[in-house]
Amino acid sequence: MLQVSPQVQEAIDTLKPVVALESTIITHGMPYPANLNTALEVEQTIRDEGAVPATIGVINGVIKVGLSEQEITFLSQAKDVHKISLKDLSVAVAKKLSGGTTVSATMFAAYKAGIQVFATGGIGGVHRDARETFDISTDLEALGSIPITVVCAGAKAILDLPATLEYLETKGVLVVGYKTTEFPAFYYGHSGLTLEHSVSNPGQLAEIIRKRDALGIDKAILVGNPPPEEMALEKEHIEGLIQEALKAAKEQNIRGKEVTPFLLDYLAKHSQGETLETNIALVKNNAKVGSAVAKALMADKI
Repeated sequence: MLQVSPQVQEAIDTLKPVVALESTIITHGMPYPANLNTALEVEQTIRDEGAVPATIGVINGVIKVGLSEQEITFLSQAKDVHKISLKDLSVAVAKKLSGGTTVSATMFAAYKAGIQVFATGGIGGVHRDARETFDISTDLEALGSIPITVVCAGAKAILDLPATLEYLETKGVLVVGYKTTEFPAFYYGHSGLTLEHSVSNPGQLAEIIRKRDALGIDKAILVGNPPPEEMALEKEHIEGLIQEALKAAKEQNIRGKEVTPFLLDYLAKHSQGETLETNIALVKNNAKVGSAVAKALMADKI
């Protein structure tokens, strides 16, 4: 049911640094060909940083840890592929479906394969209308129960960020700022939400991860890494577009797992591609930090 590519398995066996990557950014996060180009460029970024990429997805019912370029290309162009969350994995395997894995499903597969670090764009969280819809991402539940390290640019700005942070605290998830004391807001780095803990280099973060593992704490560590300063967008501009996007989603009765792809697509179109460019830049930036952390974790094992 879970197949690790020979390159990734060899890296795990020989204690080389490995960084997991999700695939909903390929299937539901970006249009073609930006999705394909970004997926391949992010993998190359990780290789350039001295680590091994492991993009995770589901192909014909097999959970693949370390997709080939051919498989990534297939997911980038295939129509009607599924958005596979943690709750959907057993169905996807049983029905031999293909699709992109969300943060929660990727965390599960990476942990089962023995990968310690996962780099993504932004996590899911508490939606802004959650008091009415109870729409809260499974990502938060996975972070509260799967002990790996997730490097991200915070939660997606379309979400209720204060409520998301509160939920993470309730679940006992440590949120650490990487060279920041604020929780990043995906498209912009300054959310005004102060974090209790921060680190200034990969070695400090690796030591925290080691101590978590030594204590047997079965929770993820969420690393908030702001988008590159030169690519960050103006908060006021983005917030205006988000309000428009949320209104459009409500009018069109967009619900459940279709909400986030709809909102991201709306923002990309109505910002003349600015949000897409920032999304691509921050994913690459997170891959760099994830690689540095993975290397620091392996330093004491070689």
